[in-house]
Amino acid sequence: MTSPLLRIDILTLFPKLVEIPLGESMVKQARKRGRVNIQIHNLRDFAPDRHRTCDDKPFGGGAGMVLMAQPIYDCLHSISGRGWRILVSPRGKVFSNATAKRLARKKHLVFICGHYEGVDERVHQHLVDEEISVGDFIVTGGEIPTLLFVDAIIRFVPGVLGNRKSLDSESFGNGLLDFPQYTRPRAFRGWSVPESLVSGDHKTIEMWRNAQRLMLTKKFRPDLLSSLKKADSSWRKK
Repeated sequence: MTSPLLRIDILTLFPKLVEIPLGESMVKQARKRGRVNIQIHNLRDFAPDRHRTCDDKPFGGGAGMVLMAQPIYDCLHSISGRGWRILVSPRGKVFSNATAKRLARKKHLVFICGHYEGVDERVHQHLVDEEISVGDFIVTGGEIPTLLFVDAIIRFVPGVLGNRKSLDSESFGNGLLDFPQYTRPRAFRGWSVPESLVSGDHKTIEMWRNAQRLMLTKKFRPDLLSSLKKADSSWRKK
């Protein structure tokens, strides 16, 4: 069996939160076909005491508990290969389609799922290569964001999707939202499929879809159009 194109290690206090989703759907098939190797590590296995304690009160006082550096350090050093270490953190740059594409080109990713009030600052300073945020809101821990990241990243691994051309036409594939999709029946409760899509004329269909992508992006995500204009302006100045 050939070596997987991407290896992913996930460090977490709650393995079951990630094990079940990663055993379903597209990720399951990618793992079965050997395109991706995902290993889940329980940080409690590296705890310093028999109670498997991985958190403690913050120095200086304050609410909540802080994830200790030692279990994370020991777990990281038990993994063969260095890997690109990512801490799921509100400090990080917000994850995007471009981030997913960039990370999919790496051979080995390591995700560290924080919890409670966060992780010891020494993890931020000495043990990670990058910090990524899921958005400007707070969740209980890094497990669910990591699932989102992994799902998005794996889509860019060669051989995972049946038709890689779909990556370009999907939302954010070229900076715009995706065009509307329809399937059978042609008419449902008086709601009909646009005539352009059933015309059989490929050029007409393509023109309709491009116009719809632009219209939907302008309506729902005008910020994407602004970003495209800035990028185009920057390119033209070079």
